Order: sequence, then structure tokens, then C-alpha cells
Amino acid sequence: MQKPPKIPESVLVVIYTPELDVLVIERADRPGFWQSVTGSKDSLDEPLAQTAMREVAEETGIAIGSADVPASALVDWGQHIEYDIYPVWRHRYAEGVTRNLEHWFGLEVPRRLEVKLAPREHTAYLWLPYEQAAARCFSSSNRDAILQLPRRLRARGE
Repeated sequence: MQKPPKIPESVLVVIYTPELDVLVIERADRPGFWQSVTGSKDSLDEPLAQTAMREVAEETGIAIGSADVPASALVDWGQHIEYDIYPVWRHRYAEGVTRNLEHWFGLEVPRRLEVKLAPREHTAYLWLPYEQAAARCFSSSNRDAILQLPRRLRARGE
């Protein structure tokens, strides 16, 4: 059975600790490609926060809304970017779709949590200081999102 085409609207979730250690995960289909949690909406009407919560759980095993990670820890940064979908991944979308709209979220966790990767999607994870995590990411927009962490936390008064 063929999968339906991906919806070209997604989330990027930067997962970090109070010390600004950031979780990055390595793609199974592209060794050496490190990133934050990302994923597309499952349906056109799926709320973005729900997409973010689902993708975090699927890709890391971290349950938002648990005792360790309350729902309030997930913050919509109110920022989105539009980018060209890498040609190697365009076959996942409807014919002619070449651009994706990505919405940025932050998720503060209390400490470096143990991660349970989805082995078909990711093969390794690292908790790194935010600047090192940003440098490890293959996507320039993912790097930019991570590098905004100190400014975003100052803006929230933390």
C-alpha cells in the first residue's frame, strides 16, 4: 500500500535543558545529517502544537504532558520559514510540490533525558551545548533556530 503524500507544512522542535544543552538526532536515511525533531502534519487540520507533541514522542520517546515534561514546556516560537524541499525527499510529496512551510517550537526539558529513537528514522542522538548542537546540524535554518535560544529565553525573562 502506498503512503499518501506528505503535507508540505511541518514543525521543527528544538529540545533543550535549562543549561542550554540541545538534543540533536542523526537521520537513518542520511548518515551524518544531524537535526532537531522535525515532522509534517498528519492532516491539514492537525493543530501545529499537536504535530509537535506527536513528532517529539515518535522520534525521541519524550512524552509532553508527563510529570517530567509538562505541556507548558512546549512553546510555539511564533516563527515560520518557507524553504525548498531537498530534491532527494521531494518524492514524498504530491507531484510539483517543492516548498515546505516550517513552524518553530521550543521544548524545555528538566535535564538531559534518555531518548528512545525510532530506528527507521534516526540512528543516534547527542546532547550538546547549544553552539555545538547548532554547528552539528546540516540545515542552516535548524542552526539558526538553535542559535536563537539565548535570545528567546531572555525575551521570556528567564
